[in-house]
Amino acid sequence: MNVLTLPGWQCSGPLHWQSRWEALHGYTRVEQHDWLAPKRGDWIVRLEEVVLSCTGPVALVAHSLGCLQVAAWAAHSKYANRVSAALLVAPGDSERSQEIEHLRSWRPIVRSRLPFRSVLVSSQNDPFCSAERAAQMAVDWGSEHWVLGPYGHINADSGLGDWPEGHRRFTDFLKA
Repeated sequence: MNVLTLPGWQCSGPLHWQSRWEALHGYTRVEQHDWLAPKRGDWIVRLEEVVLSCTGPVALVAHSLGCLQVAAWAAHSKYANRVSAALLVAPGDSERSQEIEHLRSWRPIVRSRLPFRSVLVSSQNDPFCSAERAAQMAVDWGSEHWVLGPYGHINADSGLGDWPEGHRRFTDFLKA
């Protein structure tokens, strides 16, 4: 199984659970050309390139804007059938504020049902996406929904470290 990690805006630093999973489990990060001024079309093309370069099935592990990338890519790609499952953690809400000018190309959020199994993990107090909006994204995308509790944006600042519970639940989800 090829496991691809998709960080959000500004990428995931070395203390982020995605970076730790890459180091611990050999997962591959989908690198973007521009982490600071993300363009939806560019990120979709990059994901397509990486998925096409994989031999065998693919699982996606997305965080924040990476979740929106998965939804947008899956709605347009002829190769979404190569993905067996996706873990979508703390989706960002690019529609929540017009102040975030660099996320303009990410509006509207693609709300199509995903053509593969997925689970959306959200927090009760994410500053970048309300609990209600995250729950609605899970419904729209056809994802199972796990609510962690008050863990903010479920990133390095959340104090999860290697987030072994998240990884165990992810691998159990892949096996199911």
